[in-house]
Amino acid sequence: MDIVLYILLGVAVGIVIGRYMLRKLLKSQELSAQNKVKKILKDAENNAEILKKNKLLEAKEKFLQLKADHEQEVNARNNSINQRENSIKQKEQSLNQKLENANKKDQDLENLRKSLEKQIETSKAKQEEVEQLKLEHITKLEAIAGLSAEEAKNQLVDSLREEARSKAMIQIKDIVDEAKLTASKEAKKVVIQTIQRTATESAIENTVSIFNIENDEIKGRVIGREGRNIRALEAATGVEIIVDDTPEAIILSGFDPVRREIARLALHRLVTDGRIHPARIEEVVAKTKKQIEDEIVEIGERTVIDLGIHGLHPELIRMVGRMRYRSSYGQNLLQHSREVANFCATMASELGLNVKLAKRAGLLHDIGKVPDDNPELPHAILGMQLAEKYKEHPEVCNAIGAHHDEVEMTSMISPIVQACDAISGARPGARREVVESYIKRLKELEALALSYPGVEKTFAIQAGRELRVVVESERISDAQSEILATDISNRIQTEMTYPGQIKVTVIRETRSVSYAK
Repeated sequence: MDIVLYILLGVAVGIVIGRYMLRKLLKSQELSAQNKVKKILKDAENNAEILKKNKLLEAKEKFLQLKADHEQEVNARNNSINQRENSIKQKEQSLNQKLENANKKDQDLENLRKSLEKQIETSKAKQEEVEQLKLEHITKLEAIAGLSAEEAKNQLVDSLREEARSKAMIQIKDIVDEAKLTASKEAKKVVIQTIQRTATESAIENTVSIFNIENDEIKGRVIGREGRNIRALEAATGVEIIVDDTPEAIILSGFDPVRREIARLALHRLVTDGRIHPARIEEVVAKTKKQIEDEIVEIGERTVIDLGIHGLHPELIRMVGRMRYRSSYGQNLLQHSREVANFCATMASELGLNVKLAKRAGLLHDIGKVPDDNPELPHAILGMQLAEKYKEHPEVCNAIGAHHDEVEMTSMISPIVQACDAISGARPGARREVVESYIKRLKELEALALSYPGVEKTFAIQAGRELRVVVESERISDAQSEILATDISNRIQTEMTYPGQIKVTVIRETRSVSYAK
């Protein structure tokens, strides 16, 4: 028990001592923390005081600087105002001087006006006297000549008009001949160099395609039972398929070359595969259409790459590819557009113009012939609208729209495209004409010249490129022959449609015949 009491007593004493020591420690730490806080506050007050002094100094310096700048600006404005006041004073003095001079001139003009009025009054009296004398002289002359003044005047005017017209036509002919000798020489040189530097080839396209077969047994399979195969093929392709007695051949007829090509390739696949029935026909035609569309895009891309044309819209590239399956008067449209592009580039380089724009306009000039839809617009206007839609250069758009004179030409590239289009279309072997329309055009050409009085005979020669007109020498003079040639050429130009140009030659001859007996 005593040991336990001693232990408890020791524990109690330890606890008391521990509490005492803990209180002493806490008190010392509290004193230390208070000292630190006081020191921090004191340092903060010192720093704040220093910062306050620095900011006051900076504010004073900035105020002084602003004050100095303001005084300098005020001085500059005062100087400018003084200069303007001096200038205004000088102008005011000058205006006063001019006003004095103007008043002086007004006074001089008033004096001059009065003097002129007096002279006019005097001249009126003299003029009346002259008019009276003139009437008397005219009366005497009419009595002597036996004609009135109006009749004599009309005779004189008629004779002078005829003489002036003849002399004018002779002068016009001399001017035209001189212009041809000077300007036509260089123009012909440029055109000839353009044609010589461009290789051309001929291509003939028809409205029918021939599909060759090995034997006539295939015709029955193409027709199918009760004609269902051929009807399905025509419905899917939009092409008329003619199976007749032509040996080893099936004729595909249609105005659209793309459809004919789709029908030809689809028929080739069906015959090669051997399975020909409506479902298979629709499947093969769909695949062939996809193949042709891909081929059209590839042709367009290859064409623009060959010509070195960059940045063309994908839709325009596709239209360029469609030109491969379009023809005009037997001339393949893509080949024609490539020729025109090369012609334009050559001619533009000869004339020192933009070669890239000229080549671009030449390639796209007939783009209006191959749209997906067919609006009732001339192909030049439609092509211009398509080019504008796909953000082509304004000069290119104008060249496309103006190459058949539908719109006014606004750049030098436009006449180049028009000339190169005519060169490509009118060169020998480029295009073919239907015989009936060709003969009709020649007859119209001869009839047009025969409609003029004094024309005896007309001959259309050189495939309609020249018109010889034989006139009666008793009714038509040499001067009138020049007028007649001009009138006929102007009428042909306005009333007829023809490729290239037509030369009009008027022939007048006088024959004197005598017989020796």
